[in-house]
Amino acid sequence: MNNKITNLFGIQYPIIQAGMIWCSGWELAAAVSNAGGLGIIGSGSMYPDVLRQQIQKCKQATTKPFAVNVPLLYPNIEQHIQIIIEEQVPIVFTSAGNPKTWTATLKSKGIKVVHVISSAKFAVKCQDAGVDAIVAEGFEAGGHNGREETTTLCLIPAVVNKVQIPVIAAGGIGSGKAMAAAFALGASGVQIGSRFVTSLESSAHQAFKEKIIHSEEGDTVLALKKLTPVRLLKNEFAAAVLAAEQRGASVEELTELLGRARAKKGMFEGDMHEGELEIGQVASTISEIMPAAQIVNEIWEEFLLTIKSLQPTN
Repeated sequence: MNNKITNLFGIQYPIIQAGMIWCSGWELAAAVSNAGGLGIIGSGSMYPDVLRQQIQKCKQATTKPFAVNVPLLYPNIEQHIQIIIEEQVPIVFTSAGNPKTWTATLKSKGIKVVHVISSAKFAVKCQDAGVDAIVAEGFEAGGHNGREETTTLCLIPAVVNKVQIPVIAAGGIGSGKAMAAAFALGASGVQIGSRFVTSLESSAHQAFKEKIIHSEEGDTVLALKKLTPVRLLKNEFAAAVLAAEQRGASVEELTELLGRARAKKGMFEGDMHEGELEIGQVASTISEIMPAAQIVNEIWEEFLLTIKSLQPTN
């Protein structure tokens, strides 16, 4: 397919793997890029030296374009940006911060910049900041989420109507049918997280992958709204957070409850009880662990079949 996103990134399919902490290392990014999509290394859980190693390994594993996701609130952000520039990463996805901070610097080095937003208002700010494209993420998505709680079906057309740059849809997308729906609303590409968490190449713990594929509708919850909203699977930790929120716990109490490396404990180390298990609502539709390339191919083939089935027949 030739469209705004495939042309912008130099990829075959407008399917982008989200840069998820503890799940998106070089193996997953390279596998998705080699399959024709755009793989992303999630730098939010990496020390600077680890990020450099991940980028170098990804370059050895694929000749195709790939990207790095950079949460702008990350404490070592300056070092991450410098490493990205030195290693000549072609595309950067930024999130959780002001896009004006680093967009000009990155673009001056020939790097394409995409920013993740959850409202039309911030989409306009991104366009004004000079980003090349926007990821519009609905609140069905896993992990950190927008405070507006706008669903993907409402968010995408609102953003498309406000900006001229390409829009990538995210949140609740795990199939070709969902991709077709996003395109019908004006998106030029999709970003998929939860489905790739359960890929063979994902660095997520096997116990986390198994818990996802056995999850059912209603097994995720949006919590930690006083800190930064996050969607996660229900477990003992999530129950403790919800109980604390219901009794009116302060930001300080919630921060202490969250503790250090809670997400690593769950998603990477496999503590299914006390760990933070970030995943989207679409988890309940995922039933199998499979190679990333197979995921890309299945989504693309179903997308084409769905588009064809919607065409009128005479």
